[in-house]
Amino acid sequence: MRNTVATDTIAAVRLLIYNIRYATGVGPAFHLPLPGAGYLRSNPLVLRQITEFIKQQEPDVVGLIEVDTGSIRSGMVNQADVIARSLGHYSTYECKYGVTSFNQLVPIVRKQANAFLAAPSVRGERFHYFDTGIKRLIIELELDNVAIFLVHLSLKFRHRQYQLRYLHELVSKTTKPVIVAGDFNTFWGEHEIYLFTRASGLTSANLKGLPSYPSRNPRKELDFILHSREIHVDRFSIPDVRLSDHLPLVCDFTIQSGS
Repeated sequence: MRNTVATDTIAAVRLLIYNIRYATGVGPAFHLPLPGAGYLRSNPLVLRQITEFIKQQEPDVVGLIEVDTGSIRSGMVNQADVIARSLGHYSTYECKYGVTSFNQLVPIVRKQANAFLAAPSVRGERFHYFDTGIKRLIIELELDNVAIFLVHLSLKFRHRQYQLRYLHELVSKTTKPVIVAGDFNTFWGEHEIYLFTRASGLTSANLKGLPSYPSRNPRKELDFILHSREIHVDRFSIPDVRLSDHLPLVCDFTIQSGS
């Protein structure tokens, strides 16, 4: 955690959210010899560069979207563990598809996961699953004073709306201050999550609506850090780091004591 900033707040926390696209890199070579062929091969150099970037940010909590946990694509390397060890962090990860999904049987795909890496004291972790869509995993990380949910919503608009309803029900049952973060795939614009944020009382840390996708020429705001009213955002940024098709989000926040 950052240094304590005042007597009426807990120590500030730096949260980094990053869709790393399995460290497969970016650029024209990603689509050779066929469109999307890059998904079948990761790049150890890209993983090292991503790891070094994350280390430089000195985050307390890292939420990774699209991380390979040890398939033939990554040379059987668990990317979440590699980054966590470099940071000296605790790690937790899970395949992003439902436990009964056919994808659990498919090589490479079954190792496609989301992950949390954390330095603060972790009180608990829970894996929840949407009942709609292909990507169903929700990771809940419980720290002393906050619960953070990591999500990767569906590519289909209708499924995203069902998933947001499920998220609202999950958040409403949480007694601690809440952060919901990840890749929301809001290709139709931020208005997609308007009703969700209004109903849940969450606010985006990205007050300027800065885009995060695609990294080479950002035009869409797909990645979000949403927070409850007890959480004060001290600083928010989207570094221009083009190691994935998404840009990372970095957020420093504090939580009012007694909240």
